[in-house]
Amino acid sequence: PQERVLLETAWQALENANIDPTGLRRGNGGVYVGASSIDYALEIDALPYPELDGHLASGITMFPLSGRLSYFLGWRGPSISVDTACSSSLAAMHMAVQGLRRRESDIALCAGVNALHHPRIPVIFSHGQMLAPDGQCKTFDESADGYVRAEGCGVVVLMRLSDALRDGRDVLAMIRGTAVGQDGDSAGLTVPNGAAQEQVIRQSLAAARLAPQDIGYVEAHGTGT
Repeated sequence: PQERVLLETAWQALENANIDPTGLRRGNGGVYVGASSIDYALEIDALPYPELDGHLASGITMFPLSGRLSYFLGWRGPSISVDTACSSSLAAMHMAVQGLRRRESDIALCAGVNALHHPRIPVIFSHGQMLAPDGQCKTFDESADGYVRAEGCGVVVLMRLSDALRDGRDVLAMIRGTAVGQDGDSAGLTVPNGAAQEQVIRQSLAAARLAPQDIGYVEAHGTGT
């Protein structure tokens, strides 16, 4: 299911960008996909051994998310599936931007995709007291008591600005700089580290050659991370 919705959304993104990918076949187009748990893998546990089919192999790991899309488009650039939990799609975008700057690719699809269709994972997270009992995220609020899992897909088409302007593309946004980091040691595996997150924000500003006072709007992930 994740592969199907990713393929459909990626095609819509290319259409929205007015790009016919046919002429890009066998080029260095890159695909970067952020994803985390794959509920589909748990579905297979209910199948008896005689019904296990080799074609199921492409649905129980994450690499085919990017690999199948690259295969369908015929792109030969980097094809990477990234799992950094809640930040997977942002980490994928960081890698996509780096790939464009290093000229590993001339066009890149960057995506985030998640599909929920098995109860085991929510039950596990619930027992771990990770999910909000009322099904509501209350980010940055004292009443925050967990997060909420969601599903969906988003895909953006990335190019170097000079190439986009040369080709007459509609530029919807420009990425000035990106950065990645990790909380390192904190009060727990899922507990944020304020100093570490401040550090990665400063790294991102430095990469974008911007000062904090240049920023007029901040959008945060639903859990506050």
